[in-house]
Amino acid sequence: MPEKRRNKARKVWRNVHISFGLVVGLLFVLTGLTGSLLVFYIEIDEWLNPEVTFSPTEESWQSYEDMFQALRTAHPTREHSWRLEVPSSQGRMITARYYKPKETADISFAPLMVWVNPHTVEIVSSRLWGTFPMTWLYNLHYRLLLDMTGKTILTFVGVCILFSLGTGVYLWWPTTRNLRPAFTLQTNGSTKRVLYDLHKLNGIYALIFLLILVATGTLLDFPWVEPMVGSISQLYEPPRTDSVSNQVSARISVDQAVAIGQARFPNARVKWIETPNGLTGSYRINLWQQGEPSRRFPKTNVWIDQYTGHVLSSRDIKDDSAGDTFLRWLHPLHSGQVLGLPGRILVCLSGLIPLVLYVTGITMWWRRRTSKTVPP
Repeated sequence: MPEKRRNKARKVWRNVHISFGLVVGLLFVLTGLTGSLLVFYIEIDEWLNPEVTFSPTEESWQSYEDMFQALRTAHPTREHSWRLEVPSSQGRMITARYYKPKETADISFAPLMVWVNPHTVEIVSSRLWGTFPMTWLYNLHYRLLLDMTGKTILTFVGVCILFSLGTGVYLWWPTTRNLRPAFTLQTNGSTKRVLYDLHKLNGIYALIFLLILVATGTLLDFPWVEPMVGSISQLYEPPRTDSVSNQVSARISVDQAVAIGQARFPNARVKWIETPNGLTGSYRINLWQQGEPSRRFPKTNVWIDQYTGHVLSSRDIKDDSAGDTFLRWLHPLHSGQVLGLPGRILVCLSGLIPLVLYVTGITMWWRRRTSKTVPP
């Protein structure tokens, strides 16, 4: 009797597994393949657009203030703040973002991207996010080109994929007697057996990576993650950091603001520089400290009054709560940044696994379906 119940349960869960694969399998493949490319999206974009790179040189950089003025001159109607990314290696341009340009104001995320040569302060390229290949691919991966609607769809898809992976593990789970075959590819077996082994082994050996990628991707999309985490552990609240203009003092230079921010965290590395947004805005200097999982998007910040140079507030990730730490790890885990280049390579390769799972799974399903329709 227990054996009958077990077989009946397996049949039910196999049908559930197949159904989930048919419904969300193609989107799993799509997000996997696009994610593999996005792991190296900066490098690919530079390869596609060689004008945004240059050969490393010993020449010194111009000042950040000069770069900021070059941006304002090239785009005089962009009156709000600019966010400059300091490159992590030589040979790369300064990349500046202008959030919410009027051309894409109705899209939740579509900044104007501008590349500045740090040696000559020449504006090399200006492009709107989503209008060139890698950012279009980014929008496809994260939002299916449907903005917030796509984000909601992918949250649902992520939950379905996690459930599908769970049912796959249940169906694979071996007894002690069948332990060795469960981890072995039988290349001399029938086509049906080879397909099954390829399907199960790719799923099992890549399971940890797939679970991390799908879970972190789903949590990054899930709109209620922060409130849920915040209900358990108090999260960091951005401070009010308005500069007070006395109509006498001039704005301190970008370089002065960077120096003040660096002085607050002398062992940290400046990664982003945000210029003031209007007369009451402040500088925000974003830095990376040893131990932060994301080198490109760290959370150490210093807010500086644009007139007096006083530090209005600062955030030291060493003081973050458990909830903040949890949220801070999601994106680096999803992108592989947490392990540097080896982690990025692992994520890139893991993104190919959904294609293998889908092809082997759909082939097995189709062979089984057609064999039932063939008359005896």
